[in-house]
Amino acid sequence: MRLDQIKKLVITEKSVRLFESQQYVFDVDPSLSKPQIRALIESHFNVRVSGVNTHRLPSKRSKGRTYATKRAIVTLAPGGTLPVLDQVVPNSSTEK
Repeated sequence: MRLDQIKKLVITEKSVRLFESQQYVFDVDPSLSKPQIRALIESHFNVRVSGVNTHRLPSKRSKGRTYATKRAIVTLAPGGTLPVLDQVVPNSSTEK
């Protein structure tokens, strides 16, 4: 499996709230299954994944065509964190 199958990290108001409970939201390749997403995250980031939830976002109508995407909410095992996100949202729990 290749890392380019993870399209991007999703940064929204809801996903930032989920960071505190060790849940991270990614847009992924629509052909990936939940076990494949789990294996990809575990092997690349060296963390244990306790659960993966997915849903498909609808495609938008516009001039031309935009494709539907698949979004994965990855829950890490207790004590796990993704070091990449410390740079994106530093100390989000202390800003309240």
